[in-house]
Amino acid sequence: MIITTTEFVPGREVTEILGVARGSTVRARHIGNDIMAGLKNIVGGEIEEYTNLQAQSREQAMERMTKDAEKMGADAIIGMRMMTSMVAQGVAEILAYGTAVKLK
Repeated sequence: MIITTTEFVPGREVTEILGVARGSTVRARHIGNDIMAGLKNIVGGEIEEYTNLQAQSREQAMERMTKDAEKMGADAIIGMRMMTSMVAQGVAEILAYGTAVKLK
């Protein structure tokens, strides 16, 4: 599956727009990670526990978006974007979406 943030795939022609492909995940912080993050906040530096949580969440949202596009019979997803929103205190949704298309 070709995934691009551009509105086209170089050297390929879009023959059909199948619709919006989307995938999301909702994640909550973990108490163990919060303790480590609190300690890191005192001394400064990157909070790797949260960085890893965000990276895993983005990957899962993209995997789900790809599966959604595959169900539509897509060859590619163009105009892919990601969005994060807070659902509750310490809980965030990561949404990946784009246009599922057929290519020539």
